[in-house]
Amino acid sequence: MGRLRGFAFDLDGTIWAGPTLLPGAGELVEGLRSEGLAVVFATNSSRHGARILADRLTAMGVRAGERDVLAAFDLVAEEITRRLGRVRVMALATPDMDELLAAAGHEVVGVDDWPRAQAVVVGNDPAFDFGRLRAASRAVAAGAAFFAVNMDPRYPVAADTFDPGCGALAEAVATAAEVRPIVIGKPFAPLFERTLERLGCSAGEAAMVGDSLGSDVDGARAMGMFTVWIDGRGEADRGDAARADMVARNLPELHRIWQNQRKISGMTPQPAQ
Repeated sequence: MGRLRGFAFDLDGTIWAGPTLLPGAGELVEGLRSEGLAVVFATNSSRHGARILADRLTAMGVRAGERDVLAAFDLVAEEITRRLGRVRVMALATPDMDELLAAAGHEVVGVDDWPRAQAVVVGNDPAFDFGRLRAASRAVAAGAAFFAVNMDPRYPVAADTFDPGCGALAEAVATAAEVRPIVIGKPFAPLFERTLERLGCSAGEAAMVGDSLGSDVDGARAMGMFTVWIDGRGEADRGDAARADMVARNLPELHRIWQNQRKISGMTPQPAQ
């Protein structure tokens, strides 16, 4: 680990679980920063953007500014613009998504106006119901471009408790419309590319720490990053464990491993630029 110059952390299930900061998160992040290492938080959040998430981290005791957080949520509007230009978009998400789309120059259309939609975005939608599913799937089947912030099936809200995630809702639309979505977040490359830019180091000098093998570990490994899987249940079989470069039960264990490896290597990495 002596060659690492930057660490990226997932949020849900890694740094926090719902309203609870997970043990050791603050100590690990500050320990890394005190050694001159860059730290960012790379999240598949489909409910809020970087500003709100950074404020939440700080309130929990982990110092974070808006530039310390990269959220898939924030990339949606510009990805739609890149592919389609400014268009009429229907969003199944929180009101924050409507604000993001409008600020980027897109026209936000309501569920009842689905025939006018040129694109449909699915995020975390607490108001999801049959009517919203019907409108979104009809719009997509009629030719509207289909975007999903992520395909995570669950959204952790507390230890061992979850809500259906963005991916669960997107799969419902995809099944009904018979169209697969364009996915913005992990494990796809765009969020990892932005993460490396923000860390200021190459993939081989950066670590991704997360609790999801499919989103965090597989996606980061495909980019050439060092991967750390937080196996909170301690139930990894040999095949699962082999998918990550390192497995830790929790953040305090990762902190101890990092400190021990640093002592053994005797190396002091150059800070990321």
